[in-house]
Amino acid sequence: MKHASLVLAAILAASLAGCSSSNTPAATTAPKDNKGEASTQPQQKVKLTMGSWRTEDKDAYEKIIKEYQKKNPNVEIEFKPTKNTEYNTVLNTALQTGSGPDIIQLRPYAAGIALADAGYLEPLDSVKGLSVMSKDTLAAATGKDGKVYGVPTVFSSTQIFYNKKLFKKFNIEEPKTWDDLIKAADTLKQNKVTPFAFGSKEGWILSLTHGALGPGFYGANDFVSKITSGQTNFKDKAFVDSIQMMQGLTKYFPDNYVGISMDDMRNLFVTEQAGMMVMGDWELAVMKKMNPALEMDVFPVPAPAGGKATVTTWVDGSFSVNKASKNKAEAMKFIEFLTTKDFGQLVANELMKPSTIPGVEASDPIVTKISKFANSISTPYMFVVHFSSGNPTTKVTLETALQGMYLNKQTPQDVVEEVQKSADTWFKPAGK
Repeated sequence: MKHASLVLAAILAASLAGCSSSNTPAATTAPKDNKGEASTQPQQKVKLTMGSWRTEDKDAYEKIIKEYQKKNPNVEIEFKPTKNTEYNTVLNTALQTGSGPDIIQLRPYAAGIALADAGYLEPLDSVKGLSVMSKDTLAAATGKDGKVYGVPTVFSSTQIFYNKKLFKKFNIEEPKTWDDLIKAADTLKQNKVTPFAFGSKEGWILSLTHGALGPGFYGANDFVSKITSGQTNFKDKAFVDSIQMMQGLTKYFPDNYVGISMDDMRNLFVTEQAGMMVMGDWELAVMKKMNPALEMDVFPVPAPAGGKATVTTWVDGSFSVNKASKNKAEAMKFIEFLTTKDFGQLVANELMKPSTIPGVEASDPIVTKISKFANSISTPYMFVVHFSSGNPTTKVTLETALQGMYLNKQTPQDVVEEVQKSADTWFKPAGK
């Protein structure tokens, strides 16, 4: 899950390479062999490109593509991701010039929908496999015209990863309450271990961390319901409390955290210099590959005083077909594959993430646990699902304001004022 600029640039994916086409059209008439019978000529391969911001998924998607090619040997598919912070701009530029990848991975909700509304994507309502998904799931890639433009492939969730070996070494039990979490952080700090791998250099880390830790303070699903219906706004004390909580955690962050990036955070956790990390499930596969011996597990985010633990969830990425593709038929065939249980199983086991395909179970116990949490104690990632519009988006406004707070240039109240000011420029509560 990682981000860049916005609006039409809230757009997604991939490479400046133009939509690929077949090297040579297949012959319409087969030549005769020496017996005068038509001989079978090998069908010419069609090459498709897949654009994405998920550079870390390259190995997994190459395995998935190989599985697809076993039944579709005449299609060559190149998974060609672009650095996440450059993805939006690169794809936007390509689409405006009538090129871009054949298959485009859409950022979820407003960002991907903006591409559909701009006319760059092929409607997918004819794809029969979409019927296995709920309307809420498909909403992540449904245009304003009501048509579906992307196949949601994975659910994402944020929870707290922790180092089992360090917890055992310092007699820390898996936290069940917010007080337990703070006690665990204190114990790690006292033993010269960084409690949380965290950095504020990249804005998306801040909205993601707040999206995970904040619900216990602002009231999770109940608050989301109230703010989207206009019963409250971001100046609500409960939301202010969630920003103050973010400020209060600084003593548990690494030294010089304002200059720490996602790569640095991951390295701190994988090399066992940090005991915990608030992060999305997509990092599981990456970290296991970096350090197969790492003893880690996850727990949901505990809430303060009497609240319920939560994980924050959303549809993270859908695949669509570029309207300018010269190979739409083959691209649509691959899109249909993305709705199958075979693909869902590959997602669960190769990407190590919960699949959008019902009935898929992962082979990894941590992925199974993450899926179980997502199905039982989830709350929506509010700033992705509901507040990712505006120019700049309200999500980006939150990120920039939090960065200012961590640089001691803004107070939690300043952050709230800016977020509300952004929302006021575009947000209309449901039914009003």
